Amino acid sequence: MREVVYLPLHSGRVPYWLFERMKRLAEPIIRVIILEYGEMEFFRRISNPIFFQSLSNVLGFDWNSSGSTTILTAVLKSVLNNEDFEIRVAGGKGSSALKTPDEIVNYAKDLNIDADRLVKFSRLAAKADNAALIDNYNIYHHVVIFSRRYFTVIQQGMNENVKLARRYHWDVYTDIPKLEDVHSGIISERFEKEVVNMVSRLSRDAKDLCLDLIRDNSFRRDYRRLLSIVKFRKGIYIPKRIDWKAIERAYNLQPERFEDLLLIRGIGRETIRALALIADLIYNVEYDKQDPAKYCFAVGGKDGVPFPIRKQTYDEVIRFMSDVVKQAELNVEKKLILQRLQRLLK
Repeated sequence: MREVVYLPLHSGRVPYWLFERMKRLAEPIIRVIILEYGEMEFFRRISNPIFFQSLSNVLGFDWNSSGSTTILTAVLKSVLNNEDFEIRVAGGKGSSALKTPDEIVNYAKDLNIDADRLVKFSRLAAKADNAALIDNYNIYHHVVIFSRRYFTVIQQGMNENVKLARRYHWDVYTDIPKLEDVHSGIISERFEKEVVNMVSRLSRDAKDLCLDLIRDNSFRRDYRRLLSIVKFRKGIYIPKRIDWKAIERAYNLQPERFEDLLLIRGIGRETIRALALIADLIYNVEYDKQDPAKYCFAVGGKDGVPFPIRKQTYDEVIRFMSDVVKQAELNVEKKLILQRLQRLLK
């Protein structure tokens, strides 16, 4: 069953008073989840697109706006990137997304962990949803959430033609994953009729063939064959802008895995689409053409839908959640004391 969340592109700004309240309410919610259920549970929930959307709604942001992604991740970044938590958030929207590697390096020092693996994961995730999952959306927002043990990525793409956004949530990982059904969910209002989904397990044989085409230096020959075949077929888009220097680099590097090929500079969606079409139309090795997209207000919405933000109610919720956190912290202390007493009695 597919659930739909409408994500129109939104250019509005969040008022300062609301953003500050969102941070103050988000902090105790996150703290309670970690105290009561553990760090892994927080990662599991935040990587779930429905929980993510619901949390945005609870904090008072629009239920149907692309801004829910950018604002909630900004809230998470403000709340988590301090010494009270051992979880960090790197990246953001537009130019902030380009700073993700540098931010990962800086935050990794805080946690005393290897930054190289996280930077590679960040690059792979961005490249995967931009070039290996070709669905007419261009990634413009990219955030990596990580701790000493876990990491995930949340990113958003834009389709300017239909004025819609699409949010990509990855599963929680402890190591760099193989590019195969990596998403915990993709939120979109519009389902594309046909995509090139090279991150699907159903594209496994096609990806292997793509590697062969690069490693045995037959891509250029088969690309010319593809052009001649499609000349007599309508409705098939053939990429015309292939970076042949990147193809040469890939041949010289002899990548062993599809992930390695994807990370080579200059290998983008045009090249991946051409490779997939060659696999399908010349060698009869099909790739997955199905769109993998799957898919609450508590205190009101920023734009007054379904009703305006109720500041008094919002502040009461913040006070209540703060009390819940204090109680949760006391319960944790009680558990630790009981565990110590039990060890002493043995």
